[in-house]
Amino acid sequence: MRQRSVDAVEMMDRPDCDPVRLERTYRQFGLVNRLFSGWRLLYVRELRPLLSADRLTTVLDIGCGGGDVAQLLAGWSARDNLQVEITGIDPDPRAVSYAARRKTQSMYFRQATSADLVREGGRYDVVISNHVLHHLQPAELAAFLADSQNLANRLCLHNDLRRNPAAYALFSLAALPFRGSFIRPDGLVSIRRSYTPAELRTAAPPGWHVRPQSPFHQVLVHRPAQHSTQARHG
Repeated sequence: MRQRSVDAVEMMDRPDCDPVRLERTYRQFGLVNRLFSGWRLLYVRELRPLLSADRLTTVLDIGCGGGDVAQLLAGWSARDNLQVEITGIDPDPRAVSYAARRKTQSMYFRQATSADLVREGGRYDVVISNHVLHHLQPAELAAFLADSQNLANRLCLHNDLRRNPAAYALFSLAALPFRGSFIRPDGLVSIRRSYTPAELRTAAPPGWHVRPQSPFHQVLVHRPAQHSTQARHG
């Protein structure tokens, strides 16, 4: 746990992984992320203040996986009578195929990378990701964050795991009920691959801020200068 397990590979990322276990993994992610990822608090503190009942706010979810985080955010904003449109992208066609089943008037999914959207000139009010950063090496992380800045008008919010022995031990126990999927073995690999807050601060470029969210999670945040200036003088 002293160093990132940068060469470890999660089973669900293998192109030849068991499709039945993969399907079950996508299905179980909804409960796992609701219980452990802290998105309810992030929604209340970071996203909800930016949303409006009168104006549509666009959100880009990079590396959306099976679309469960997008579904959570869409559900909460709908209950709060706030207008939001969420676009989820993922380079894995299997993830996009699963996520597409969740498609509604407020959620869209497509197979793409952040670099693809930058080339297309895409712009969104908010750019988010969940459990993506630990997949990236420093050079990949820099490119990913540069894409995020190019795509976001108001906020970038990247939620990820935080490597430490307590997180590893507690998730090892908490994930025992999630049988027949890749949740437990891949989750443990993910923790070993994740950054510590100090490592993430070193890897992130200027303008990005690391906020430890819990013993198990951390958030990398960037607020575009124009929006920050408007917020101070608004």
